[in-house]
Amino acid sequence: MTALAAVSVHVPTPDGFLLVLAVILPVCAVLAILALGPRFAERIAMVALAAGLAIAAAIVTTLLLNGRALSYVVGGWQPPLGIAMRADGLSAAMLAMTALVAAAAGHFARAQDALEPGRQGGRSATTFWVMLLAVWSGLNAVFVGEDLFNLYVALELLTFAAVPMVCLDGRAETVAAALRYLMFALLGSLFYLLGTGLLYGSLGTLDLLTLSRMDTRGEAVSVALALMIMGLLAKAALFPFHLWLPPAHAGAPAPASAILSALVIKAPVFLILRLILDVAPSGAAALAGQALAVLGAASILFCSVIALRQARLKLLIAYSTVAQIGYLFIVFPLAAGSETVPAWSTIAWTGGALQLVSHALAKAAMFLAAGVIIEAFGHDRIAELGGFGRVLPVSAAAFGLAGLSLVGIPPSGGFVAKCLLLTAAVVNGHPWLAATILAGGLMAGGYVFRIINQALARPERPLVTRVAIPRRMEMAALVLAVVAVLLGFVPLQPFTFLQIGRAVQPMTVLP
Repeated sequence: MTALAAVSVHVPTPDGFLLVLAVILPVCAVLAILALGPRFAERIAMVALAAGLAIAAAIVTTLLLNGRALSYVVGGWQPPLGIAMRADGLSAAMLAMTALVAAAAGHFARAQDALEPGRQGGRSATTFWVMLLAVWSGLNAVFVGEDLFNLYVALELLTFAAVPMVCLDGRAETVAAALRYLMFALLGSLFYLLGTGLLYGSLGTLDLLTLSRMDTRGEAVSVALALMIMGLLAKAALFPFHLWLPPAHAGAPAPASAILSALVIKAPVFLILRLILDVAPSGAAALAGQALAVLGAASILFCSVIALRQARLKLLIAYSTVAQIGYLFIVFPLAAGSETVPAWSTIAWTGGALQLVSHALAKAAMFLAAGVIIEAFGHDRIAELGGFGRVLPVSAAAFGLAGLSLVGIPPSGGFVAKCLLLTAAVVNGHPWLAATILAGGLMAGGYVFRIINQALARPERPLVTRVAIPRRMEMAALVLAVVAVLLGFVPLQPFTFLQIGRAVQPMTVLP
């Protein structure tokens, strides 16, 4: 195979600087915290989160108005010598989702710190704000990055910022969970980097836009992509690579759990999507899609059963995360497309993207609601939470609304996502995937309604909160849950916004 079979030029757009701002704003906030000290960490972080929401909204608005992707070439050097940044419709949706969840988690953490004034400005609180901003920067770099090696760097930033969030309390069990997470993440990074090197040696470029216009057939490319996807699966915690996730997410503070479950594991899923749809040759993509769908179906069924058996609320939510991630991988054979209909013009593409976003919002809402419960009662043992909805009605409502999306009950975003995926499975002749979607929804209903039943139960003795929970702390979870429900008003058809920037241009071949 020739070293470079195609030339692709990234055309910078006037508003491309917004992509740079999305990546460097959190970094500037971290530097400001280090310069000004812990006393200002919370205020700097909250200002940065508000500004980040505005930048994400500006990117989404620009795409809607112009109908084309945003692009920026760093230093004016075109790839492969330079680095390009690009945001299509899916990238913009991910940026907006990240900004919203991060802002909600920050708002929750601020209210949580106010419950114990001694925590404000302390080492744990300051570390949380710095790591939150670092995770946010890494996620944005993944969603707008175009170079596979720079995406590796962004993934590493994400890992080394997320791992400390698991063990902020310093307990032995959370440190052990963080180390297990680190080992899985480093192993995944090793496989990804090996694949990246092999891909560069075969094709002479790592720019995704260039790769999407090249002939990528060949055994070396297939092996490289297999290594990269395997490494990303370890980071995404898909069954059977999920062993690190439940203890890590269940032991972390509530706002950290929300970030980890809703956002951090979405970055490798996003990259797998890019590799299969943009880089992999059609034959290899079809084979990989089938294998990923099998793992996704196993994840849905196996981890849903385990979630039903959990005695602790946060562990139940953590295993539910692994189960719901499975839906993102059964998308690949359903959105295979054809020569006349590209993958991103199918209803399965819209369903998968909606599942990606609605799951993030719903799962973050659940972890934040669980955090309120733990602050109020000092534990999350499900059997001892009978009647908690009478004491914490807003948190119970947030959990219930988020549960609608996980189960797939209208009018939630999860309903639209699962309805589109189910329709695609039936129409495309995948009855086993259709059965998996239905079975997963029924089991999700089982563990969600188990908690709702406890919320509405009449306790033998009235529950008494150990601290007064401020309403603004509960509102963070409720807002995310409401947004997850509002996503259900997306039309049941391919969503035009998600197709922005996905059109394939003709390949220019070197003589």
